[in-house]
Amino acid sequence: MAALFGGIEAGGTKFNCIVASSPETILAETRFPTTTPAETIGRVIDFFHGYPSLGSIGIACFGPLDLNPASPKFGFITSTPKANWADTDITGWIKRELDVPVGIDTDVNAAAMAEGIWGSCQGLDSFVYFTIGTGVGGGAVVNGKPLHGLVHPEMGHIVLPHDHQRDPFPGNCPFHGDCFEGMASGPAINKRWGQSAETLPADHPAWDLEADYISQAMQSIVCTLSPQRIVLGGGVMQQPHLFPLIRQKTQSFLHGYVQAPQIMSNIDQFIVPPGLGTHSGMMGAIALAQQAK
Repeated sequence: MAALFGGIEAGGTKFNCIVASSPETILAETRFPTTTPAETIGRVIDFFHGYPSLGSIGIACFGPLDLNPASPKFGFITSTPKANWADTDITGWIKRELDVPVGIDTDVNAAAMAEGIWGSCQGLDSFVYFTIGTGVGGGAVVNGKPLHGLVHPEMGHIVLPHDHQRDPFPGNCPFHGDCFEGMASGPAINKRWGQSAETLPADHPAWDLEADYISQAMQSIVCTLSPQRIVLGGGVMQQPHLFPLIRQKTQSFLHGYVQAPQIMSNIDQFIVPPGLGTHSGMMGAIALAQQAK
């Protein structure tokens, strides 16, 4: 039997826990709302106590996170706006209670890793994964490794051009107002139009505006990171009519500057949905567990 690992997809709205070795070998999974750290992590620990033979556990976590191994707060959730979760030692807590190696990275970096191992980015060494849903976040794998640095990428908070005449909505980000997340997340769509993305018809003007913001961000990412592929996941991207709009608008915003054939003539295979569907984050946690020591 293949070795089993534990995975935690730790989100601001819900936690998903999984026991698996690959997408084809999922032994158990559960999900529950994100409440207080004590209650939520307590439920995580109770779940994994039922699987004492796990080799390690990975945490694909909302952030911001401290991912500097030399920091005394390595593995902490840091300055999150999520109530009660700032300065939470999620990694140490789980390691102490379950006595196994624990790996941690951002939820989007982990999802990118999973797409590289099992999903739509297999065979590539530099690519980007975005989730566009309750929030907007981007994770990058560069030369085969998840990108870190001063902290970690926060691609959802890049500033985009904002035409206030066309779109007077001030934005929904509590930190930056009209950043990418503030203009294009699910809550931003809901607040701007007075209804959720799921209820908007395909011909609603919301989608042309949404595609504009996402495509402006894609143009910036192509020019800064030069990925071999971009994966767009998350609840907002469950609208299949968005992909053709985003591809066309990304080409338009690049205006012929990047002359790669993947952009010029093969963009349908350059901007793609997740190969793992809604399981990218959970399997990203398993990928982190497999690398934990």
